[in-house]
Amino acid sequence: MTAPHVSLPDDPTHLPGLPPADPALSPLTGWTRAHWEAIADRLLEGLLPYATPGLAQYRLPGPPSHSGPWSDGLEGFARSFLLAAFRIAGAGGRVGPSLIERYATGLAAGTDPHHPEHWPPVTDRAQPMVEAASVAIALHESRPWLWDHLDDGVRQRVCAWLGGFVGADVNDSNWRLFQVITEEFLASAGARHSRAEIDAGLARLDDWYRGEGWYTDGDGRKFDYYNAWALHLYPVLWARIAGTRADPATVARHRARLREFLTVHQHFFGSDGAPVHQGRSLTYRFATTAPLWAGALADATPLPPGRTRRLASGALKHFAERGVPDERGLLTLGWYRPFRPVTQRYSGPASPYWASKAFLGLLLPAEHPVWTAPEEPAPVDTHDVGLALHAPGWLLHSTTADGIVRLVNHGSDRLPPPPATDDDSPHYARLAYSSATAPETPGPDNHIALLSPDGTPSRRGRIHPLGAAGGRAGSWQEGRIETVSLVRGPWEVRVHRFDVPTDSPVREGGWAVADDAAAPDARTGPARAVARRADGLTSALVGLHGWDDAEASVVRAVGRNAVGHHSATPVLQLPQAPQLLVTLVVLSADPHTSLTGAGATVAADGTVEVRFPDGTLERVPAGFSDAPDPSPGPAPAGTG
Repeated sequence: MTAPHVSLPDDPTHLPGLPPADPALSPLTGWTRAHWEAIADRLLEGLLPYATPGLAQYRLPGPPSHSGPWSDGLEGFARSFLLAAFRIAGAGGRVGPSLIERYATGLAAGTDPHHPEHWPPVTDRAQPMVEAASVAIALHESRPWLWDHLDDGVRQRVCAWLGGFVGADVNDSNWRLFQVITEEFLASAGARHSRAEIDAGLARLDDWYRGEGWYTDGDGRKFDYYNAWALHLYPVLWARIAGTRADPATVARHRARLREFLTVHQHFFGSDGAPVHQGRSLTYRFATTAPLWAGALADATPLPPGRTRRLASGALKHFAERGVPDERGLLTLGWYRPFRPVTQRYSGPASPYWASKAFLGLLLPAEHPVWTAPEEPAPVDTHDVGLALHAPGWLLHSTTADGIVRLVNHGSDRLPPPPATDDDSPHYARLAYSSATAPETPGPDNHIALLSPDGTPSRRGRIHPLGAAGGRAGSWQEGRIETVSLVRGPWEVRVHRFDVPTDSPVREGGWAVADDAAAPDARTGPARAVARRADGLTSALVGLHGWDDAEASVVRAVGRNAVGHHSATPVLQLPQAPQLLVTLVVLSADPHTSLTGAGATVAADGTVEVRFPDGTLERVPAGFSDAPDPSPGPAPAGTG
């Protein structure tokens, strides 16, 4: 089957100011290194109106983060400095001198404690720790053109400011790597640092490794894009700063893990370039491409160079075609348009500029194969894919006919280890995520819940994995609900068992589809609900067992979805939860995807035989579990 093209219909006015497409070099996206440079320049130029007079801060419009405007202004400098450094170094310093001078001036002002624009200090567990790492990386990568030309007094002040890390208390998460990076730069500059703190941070990273290329971001089950744009990225950047000081065995271990991760990460992008929409800090958008470039930079990638560029350019182009950056040249707090629910308390107006990490590829010379090799298709362009990722407890299934990637979640809840609890996050608690949709915030999508008398749904709470292998995965959740997912092509079948008798109503939601232009169409029938967008993207929920008396509906919402202003979710609801429910859940933009022909039968011993719409048969035994729970807790009755 011919792979769908990444771009939208040709419109020469759609992306003004960009170079012409090169279909010979880049037959899938049309984009080249020149496009990346042009977007980088647009982002850097867009910030200038918001620079403070001494160029030490960028005070962007929008509500401040919980750290306040002072810290947010530093964030604007540090994260854009990262982008500027990649642009400067990638061009061998052949950029307008004003760009180099701009950041040299800001460094001098920001690190001067007597200057009115001076930066907040690097103190225990404070946001400047995050920004200090970006400053350190940028200083290293642009060293011949910037650091080496700073006055000695400025260099000393920079080291004094970065030196706030030495002996400081650091959040026990990806923040440990900010300390590693910053103190390694201090070592390279002959400034005060602690080798013990660097080594301890790297050792802590090893504690979080769960195999198959996956780290959890701190203790617990915290799997998301921080594995990509932090936990794999910073070790590569640390090794570049450390040079011969780096332990070869440690560098080799990091490279091997990155290589293994990229065999899977390439599957997280739809054929239109959209990354799967899961996890926190999604406003960093195309930073999801950073490990692709890091693999090429560190000779730690299994991907051919043309595929690396196809994936990365596809993601950048996807957002550019949808108004990112905006008409001012700014990255806003959102996904396509501004959308606050994809942010966190720490998100300030300049936070999205961690997307600068996507431009790491500019450090590769223009003659590198990653820029000169013809684009090669991504896996989603050529064949349907089904992967079980045991470490995070996920299933990935993508379909070439519509280019959609779907992630079934039976393992990542971002909760600290027991007994800590927290409210469900829409970006972790859903049963599934995709490259074509976003979760409702809040909403009933991809969630099964018992309803209280006032209609309040139960939370998913802590996810207790039961394993992921082949085309199936399972978990149990709050309310003693065990769920097993089986996937094939565009279809997912969910088998839900209720281990504790209850008289409560039960509700299940399918995928939320969203559109800015108009509300999706809604259709319902017996144990069946369908929402369809104007372009054909369809979400369907079909009861296969236990749903005979269900009320089917499509729940509409406005302003709750990052993909579009109008959204709709198919829902099935029963007045009382039975012991067993089986549901067909479909997300597809392929008009040939069948919503009929599926079924489920239950044997006397509780085994469920599932028939997919294409006739494929699968069996789910009672008490499904094909792997131990990596975070064991008290097992619900009947799970074995």
